[in-house]
Amino acid sequence: MSRHLLAALCATTILSTAGEALAEPMFNRIASFPVAQNLPEGTDPMTETSAEIITASQDGQTLVYSNSPAGGIGFVDISDAEAPAALGFLSLEGEPTSVSAIAGNVLVGVNTSESFTDPSGRLAVVSLADRTESASCPLPGQPDSVAVSPDGAFAAVAIENERDEDLNDGAIPQLPAGSLVIVSLADGTPDCATMKTVDLTGLSEIAPTDPEPEFVDFNTANEIVVSLQENNHLAIVDAASGEVTNHFSAGAVDLAGIDTQDDGALAFTDDQPARKREPDAVKWLDETRFASANEGDYEGGSRSFTVWNKDGSIAYEAGNSFEHALVRAGHYPDKRSDAKGVEPEGMETATFGEEDLVFVLSERGSAVGVYRVGEGDPELLQLLPSGIAPEGAVAIPGRNLLVTSNEADLAEDGGARSHVMIYERADQAPAYPQIVSEDQDGMPLGWGALSGLAADPGNANTLYAVSDSFYETQPRIFTIDASRTPAVITGAMTVTKDGVPAEKLDLEGIAADGQGGFWLASEGDAEDEIPHQLLHVNPDGSLAEAVAFPDELLEGATRFGAEGIAMDGDTLWIAIQRPWENDPDGKTKIVSYKPESKEWAAVYYTLETPETGWVGLSEITVHGDDLYLIERDNQIGANARIKQLTRVSKADLAPAALGGDLPTVTKQIVHDFLPDLKAGNGFVVDKIEGFTIAADGTGYAVTDNDGVDDSSGETMFFKVALDQPTQ
Repeated sequence: MSRHLLAALCATTILSTAGEALAEPMFNRIASFPVAQNLPEGTDPMTETSAEIITASQDGQTLVYSNSPAGGIGFVDISDAEAPAALGFLSLEGEPTSVSAIAGNVLVGVNTSESFTDPSGRLAVVSLADRTESASCPLPGQPDSVAVSPDGAFAAVAIENERDEDLNDGAIPQLPAGSLVIVSLADGTPDCATMKTVDLTGLSEIAPTDPEPEFVDFNTANEIVVSLQENNHLAIVDAASGEVTNHFSAGAVDLAGIDTQDDGALAFTDDQPARKREPDAVKWLDETRFASANEGDYEGGSRSFTVWNKDGSIAYEAGNSFEHALVRAGHYPDKRSDAKGVEPEGMETATFGEEDLVFVLSERGSAVGVYRVGEGDPELLQLLPSGIAPEGAVAIPGRNLLVTSNEADLAEDGGARSHVMIYERADQAPAYPQIVSEDQDGMPLGWGALSGLAADPGNANTLYAVSDSFYETQPRIFTIDASRTPAVITGAMTVTKDGVPAEKLDLEGIAADGQGGFWLASEGDAEDEIPHQLLHVNPDGSLAEAVAFPDELLEGATRFGAEGIAMDGDTLWIAIQRPWENDPDGKTKIVSYKPESKEWAAVYYTLETPETGWVGLSEITVHGDDLYLIERDNQIGANARIKQLTRVSKADLAPAALGGDLPTVTKQIVHDFLPDLKAGNGFVVDKIEGFTIAADGTGYAVTDNDGVDDSSGETMFFKVALDQPTQ
């Protein structure tokens, strides 16, 4: 792969060549702050939290974010950016929608509406010194975005008066109409008496009586750009006079090479002609150009971002390129294919050094595209991993920092909490992504939910992976070139039966059969009529043999079945994830199967006792005189305790016939994955599911990103040193 192609695929200009000089500074995540740390004392720790819009004090030492579910704003001390600390939470009488710092204050848009038809709000002034509300201006409706002019002279508030999406299927118009409010500032405090309301009705072709402004931003000439998202329109307003100096339709994009089907497969072969942009965030680049993140809402969403001249002409349209970059990095959310794909929603612009940068936030892909903007087309420099559903961002160029706020909190489902994430720009190689895909026939190769790894017996640089049942209509075997940094998925082969993709599979393990084909472990689930079975596939992916689990093994079976498979001579070893109903407490099976004689046997493996949740096996591989296994809990973030590699000596393996007493093997813990999973300075993911040892003895591990469904989409792929036993 050429240097330029690899840069396009992994969104970085760094090559793996030893000693090559870095081309330019890059961002890496240096810290993550769980918003739950700011819950008031005595609050249930499972209380829903969120970090939506975020701002930074003018000295860059304090972050403030809006927390809509909790009805207030949170403060974070980043004087040590690598160790952000909770500064507390301020409850407000209403729902905070946006924050913007100026001087020693934070201006907060607070929604106090009683209903969609009776909207109201206020612009609250919060002192950063004592974190209390010091003043407030009433607003003529429900506020959304709040912005402050660079010279501190004005504040602007988008009065959205959002529609009721359950009324007439959310069709507009739905009065009352929204508007734009401009107020003069003195030392960071609004003078309520100067407030003027800018009428935005009659501008758009779509629902002209019902403008719904979404986002506002100032340039250095004190001009305000306003996005009217549902109206698919943009307006330029002079702050001093309140005059609308220009307005124009946001237009539409002819999208090609996208996936529009939520069907458990990644196929970027569809089109969406004349797709309305419906921009959300808009940010000025300079006095004449601004950019928009085209999330979509009412009936559009072009999956793109656009650079506009303020006269309404287009300087650049990203089309499908931003989404394709996320596809290559494994951040494509297939369950949003039939909606708005990766949904670019948030945006930030800033100058770092001599470079003008645009940060485009994918709400559904949970990633940030970093673009350099010059005279020509914007250049994608890198992709940054974020928390789940990044909505806001603030750049702090004076400290070489970027911060994102991520609104989703999945505590109720045992998932990740809402986070604020901090990145630093420095002369360093980008740590992410760690694995990307190579285009196939000119189109990006989609991938995700990697659930098992295997080594090529004859090539130390080639690995294989499978994806699980998240892609139920596209069971695949991926080929990985592990010699490159990041590792590169160079191809994908669909597992087929009678010439079509095989059905009712949940591929969790893979092993090379030594003849060019593979053995696969498919985890069963009786409720979904997915059988527990082994599959032998030919080198072209076609099914050669399906081996059902015998009745003696299936007795007491649950859905937590085969999670890994390994081949050692004439024997296959299969790791069963968790104890079944007929197993002793805390013990699960390692099953053996001999394809030639069709003999089944098993041993017991003793699992660690979890503090909470459960512990099980997630992988098995053979190397030398040992079997290696991943043993992990199902916990995430700070609750994660057990993510380890163990080994069992083959000399200790004496599997007994199924249906009788089984011997218990002795394990050794040889590697703790927790430091690896913390190395990216995000939260610890629960699913480290793939491990293998290459022909040269190098260990490799990969995490399962759940197909970017209630997941940050991050996939970690890294080498593993086989440590000495720790016990």
